[in-house]
Amino acid sequence: MTPTDARNRTSRPARTSTASGPTSPSWLVTALPAAGLVALAALFAAGTFSGAFTAFANFTDPGAFVRWGAPVATVITELAVALTVGALALAAFVLPRGPLADRALGVAGVAAGVWTLAALVQLVLRFSWSWYLPLDAEGFGPALIEYVTTIPVGRTYLGIVIVAALTAAVALLVRGPVGALGTIALPLLALGMQSSTGHAAGAASHDVAISALFLHLGGAALWIGGLAAIAFVGLRHAATADVIRRYSKIALWCFAAVAVSGVVSAWVRIGSLDGLSTDYGVLLVVKAALLLVLGSLGYLHRSTVVARLSAATTTRNAAIGLFWRLAAVEVGVMGAVSGVAVALGSTAPPVPDDEIVDPTPAELVTGHPLPPEPTVLRWFTEFQWDVIVAFACAAAVLVYVRWTLRLRRRGDAWPVGRMISWCLGILVLFWATNGGAAAYGHVLFSAHMVQHMVLAMVVPLFLVLAAPVTLLLRAVPARKDDSRGPREWVLVLVHSAFGRFMANPVVAAVLFAGGMIVFYFTPLFELALTTYAGHLWMIVHFTLVGYLFANALVGVDPGPARPGYPLRLVLLFATMAFHAFFGVTLTSGTALLVPDWFGLMGRPWGPSAIEDQQKGGAVAWGIGELPTLLLAVGVAISWARSDAREAKRNDRKAERDGDAELEAYNEMLAKKASQAAQERDS
Repeated sequence: MTPTDARNRTSRPARTSTASGPTSPSWLVTALPAAGLVALAALFAAGTFSGAFTAFANFTDPGAFVRWGAPVATVITELAVALTVGALALAAFVLPRGPLADRALGVAGVAAGVWTLAALVQLVLRFSWSWYLPLDAEGFGPALIEYVTTIPVGRTYLGIVIVAALTAAVALLVRGPVGALGTIALPLLALGMQSSTGHAAGAASHDVAISALFLHLGGAALWIGGLAAIAFVGLRHAATADVIRRYSKIALWCFAAVAVSGVVSAWVRIGSLDGLSTDYGVLLVVKAALLLVLGSLGYLHRSTVVARLSAATTTRNAAIGLFWRLAAVEVGVMGAVSGVAVALGSTAPPVPDDEIVDPTPAELVTGHPLPPEPTVLRWFTEFQWDVIVAFACAAAVLVYVRWTLRLRRRGDAWPVGRMISWCLGILVLFWATNGGAAAYGHVLFSAHMVQHMVLAMVVPLFLVLAAPVTLLLRAVPARKDDSRGPREWVLVLVHSAFGRFMANPVVAAVLFAGGMIVFYFTPLFELALTTYAGHLWMIVHFTLVGYLFANALVGVDPGPARPGYPLRLVLLFATMAFHAFFGVTLTSGTALLVPDWFGLMGRPWGPSAIEDQQKGGAVAWGIGELPTLLLAVGVAISWARSDAREAKRNDRKAERDGDAELEAYNEMLAKKASQAAQERDS
């Protein structure tokens, strides 16, 4: 028993009522393994319906154990990784620091251990099934080693096993919300790796399928795992109400992410409404119906339970009891969804995910058809969707507007111009990542440079002027139970040594300017072109570095120790000169960057690859100057306003003390003049 548990036991009355003991009922914890059985039952029913796990004619049958064991291992793997993610998220964002958060980390460690073993079994059985090689076949071991060392899918599954084992070790070692937040990156990395192995991985919709599947897996894992982790942690009434409120908000966002990504993934795989009549389509409809049931249960949570948590003790306890009853039903439905989802993933979709037949050079290089020759109109009508970024953009606008309305409802003012600036910045971000800049940025270096300049210089300027951190600190209430929500995490980051270092104007300027050299003249550029993860990192990096630089110059949010205005202008013009140098280097260069990409595009329109790269240098030089000029104007205006405010402060001070400072200065001058006169007379 820990000292904290001892204090709790001595400071609270004996368990004479339900208010003194754990509010995670033992029958709910028992219901969690039952949910696993429901998942297996749904898996067998769905698999039998679609025939996904039956032996194929003209192929060696690896055996019923392999055919059914692989999906069973997959169900266990997905439930274990969901519990891992959910427990880590609770420790990082929901539970107060102390025994509850440490218990959640312990749950995550154990779940990750189960995940590791299940993922290892899944790897072996999937290999046996996909290669039609029975487990006792001669040469099975060497073939398995070849699979995990030379075949991309095999390497991916082995990587997931390694990440799972690392997650288990780290989760059991770390403590506190910082440790939980750092650890949660590991299972998210594994989910990203898993999303690259799903349906449509080799089709023209590759990037859309990967981004949608990752959003789907991440949202489902956090949703399912968060609820299961709450039951396993074992809450007490003192913490239950706050935890339910916070989890309810997280679950709502997870439902939105799962719904949106599910619709996109379904459309990619069925192609048209006729595809709903296939086995895959029927299972898809069943899964959608189960998700609607989960959404209805979530609505009951928010409308019935959460609404009563601030009421009298009796009503609050009844609401908490209703939450646990609904949660028991919910985990059962979640188990059924997991089973159907695994069977769905093993069923052939109406739109096959085979490699593109007779691909064009552009399809061979990028995996996408070559877009038509760009025109002014097509820059705004062509799209290349990124589901994750599009969802993040929609969420960013919704959250900012809600926070603004929250301030106004309580009588606080928030400038309309800042809200407009935020919405414009997010709209430009959406266009740069999903519109014409994204569609042509994949095949034209000049278009890619447009995308870079917009992400690094235009979008951050709008976002900085919107003062999002200030809005968050004013609109989001502070937590008082030693847990960390968005407000607390932002304050920790702003005041940390790392945050101060990254926000330092000189550091931000070096990252902003020097980052271009590191990105374009190292393998990072090729990685951003050839992998979705690298592409997503590029978007986040350019936007974040641009935001830090703009915030150091004209921002109003708390954070960096901003230098004087003269030094800000020096940093700005030095950056402008570096941009010009970078642009001239590209404009006059004759060596093609990533020649295996841009040089093999096979475009029947537009300039040659090297001429287009030189055009991109002109873009970096020319387009970058306008935002820089706007920043310079902003610094100058801020400087003038600062001087005006200082003058007003001096005037008010002079009115209060009769201009004592000026009088003292005049007396000092008169005294010195008198002394000088006396010296001359002597």
